[in-house]
Amino acid sequence: MNPFRRRFIGLAAALLTSAAWTSPVWAQTPGPADIDLSATQAGRPVASPVPAAIGLIAKDYKFAAPGTLTVAIAVGRLPFSVFSPDDNSTPVGSEPDIASLIAGGLGLKLSIVPVAWADWPLGLQSGKFDAVISNVTVTELRKEKFDFSTYRNDQLGLYVKNDSPIRAIHEPRDIAGLKVIVGAATNQEQILLRWNEQNVKAGLNPIEIQYFDDDVLQRVAIQSGRADVYFGPNAIAGYQAAREGKTRLVGTFSGGWPNTAQIAVTTRKGAGLADAITAVLNEQIANGNYAKVLARWNLTSEGITESRTNPPGLPKS
Repeated sequence: MNPFRRRFIGLAAALLTSAAWTSPVWAQTPGPADIDLSATQAGRPVASPVPAAIGLIAKDYKFAAPGTLTVAIAVGRLPFSVFSPDDNSTPVGSEPDIASLIAGGLGLKLSIVPVAWADWPLGLQSGKFDAVISNVTVTELRKEKFDFSTYRNDQLGLYVKNDSPIRAIHEPRDIAGLKVIVGAATNQEQILLRWNEQNVKAGLNPIEIQYFDDDVLQRVAIQSGRADVYFGPNAIAGYQAAREGKTRLVGTFSGGWPNTAQIAVTTRKGAGLADAITAVLNEQIANGNYAKVLARWNLTSEGITESRTNPPGLPKS
């Protein structure tokens, strides 16, 4: 076992990437005061049909349900998606908002299918749903089986408690000697381990890496000083900081550091839907609906200026 690892509860070994976050801790908890978690989602931007995009749908494409875009989302964490407290069954969050824009742009109704993270690849390949919108990072390995339409940058954030003496973390050496919480079996863990190896070789103090399965214990560790820094998906940590006001951002890095990573709508390889979705997303970027969705969920810093179909993904390990 790595001598710098310390595990407080069992490792979340089933997590596949930094996108594989499905803890229900925030389900049924309100977000910042200006975010509506009701099932009706008043204020959600609405997209009109985009004829040019509709024309890009493959003529032989068969939707999982006629006249409907069926989208799989792993529900469980804001700002991505939780069940509305109104009915405990309607997914609300940034991912349902993006799904709504795409369905509207394609002139279709929207049906959201809540899934476990590990189940989306098989469900998508089998045609159970048309697309997955669940913080999925584009990778070269995934591109062998799926098509992608990008809609957000994959950004990791480093957060400390408000009165921490740590002001900024710009490079690996800035984190040397600190006690850092990270998710097991995630992209950010691999980045942190590489930083630690680099720092130790340079004669710097090792990082003390800590693992938690429980978000509450994780937050207590930061506030109590048992840990110095939390390193994880910036979208989740940033939303939490805005909601609770107890932590602050001290640095960001791409989820594929040192490579750039992006989050994308995922569809079946060669199904003939990706280009149409990309076109809808670019129309929503141009007309401002996309920016409104990001702003609603404190995700503006992760916005993109252009959606792309199957851009370069994270390299195979």
